Amino acid sequence: MQLADFDFHLPDDRIALRPASPRDSARLLLVEPGQALKDLHVRDLPGLLRAGDVLVVNDTRVIPARLKGVREREDSRVAVEATLHRQLSGHVWTAFMRPGKRLAPGDRIAFAEASDRACALTRLDATVREKGEGGEVTLAFDLSGPDLMAAIAERGAMPLPPYIAAKRTEDEQDRTDYQTVYAAEDGSVAAPTAGLHFTPQLLTRLQDAGVGLERVTLHVGAGTFLPVKTDDLAEHRMHPEWGEVDAATAERLNAARAAGGRIVCVGTTSLRLLESAAAEDGVIQPFAGETAIFITPGYRFRVADGLMTNFHLPKSTLFMLVSAFAGLKTMRAAYAHAIAAGYRFYSYGDASLLWRAA
Repeated sequence: MQLADFDFHLPDDRIALRPASPRDSARLLLVEPGQALKDLHVRDLPGLLRAGDVLVVNDTRVIPARLKGVREREDSRVAVEATLHRQLSGHVWTAFMRPGKRLAPGDRIAFAEASDRACALTRLDATVREKGEGGEVTLAFDLSGPDLMAAIAERGAMPLPPYIAAKRTEDEQDRTDYQTVYAAEDGSVAAPTAGLHFTPQLLTRLQDAGVGLERVTLHVGAGTFLPVKTDDLAEHRMHPEWGEVDAATAERLNAARAAGGRIVCVGTTSLRLLESAAAEDGVIQPFAGETAIFITPGYRFRVADGLMTNFHLPKSTLFMLVSAFAGLKTMRAAYAHAIAAGYRFYSYGDASLLWRAA
């Protein structure tokens, strides 16, 4: 398929700059095969699921991965900005850096100025180990493990998506807003945004309705914001992201499916992870590693029956995924309806509940 097949016009005023409050007051568009679209709200979710169904959420926690620093080379100092992308070891990360052209292997980056009053433990100094394409570099930090994560938390800013950051600056409220209520595992540089709609009260109502909740972990990388640059989708390559489905979770999900329960993924991240973990026959296997799965129309889904997800960018890999799941014609009609009806788009926007096309 071609990139142009997934284009549509989105008015600029449809981009949400803040989330709905309370979170579950966001709108929810119900998309069912062969049925009329229904305008609902996220708080209606318990009535749309059955006892025995299972919601699968991504419990990754967003770290404040945007860092400002100075490249130091002999007598030359240049201001730089890094967005951490993927952790390779306890002290090594890949990052997208600006201006990438001003960096070379061996350069030292000081993310905590010498004039800073922070203690030496929380200084963030790194060495450029490798330089890739498109401003991507590999950084080896002087700190490692929990000390490094503490320093990042102190020095970094929440990496708001570019379509929000272009309209306003990040603030303290985003540290709460851009995090799910069940976030637990540090490692993402972007939120699994469908999960932003849940509140503790909504989770309790779902439990009372007999709906199960299972947690998996996929650390979302900054590559999720990168545009598709090739017209032929077969030539596009996804950035790998690390995820885990433990053995006990896989066993419970397989048991729920065997008992007739439906698997409803909260967000494209949990869906991509489960599809990566599933065997050809649909049995979910324990999984711990990287996935670069790229789902486009024609893909045969092995696990997911339903998908709760936000509204995505034109020509994005995520719009391609939802078109594979519910059908391109169906999703083009759903998005046209959402735009006309005033739904809010992207990370802080409204949601949809999609049931898989036959």
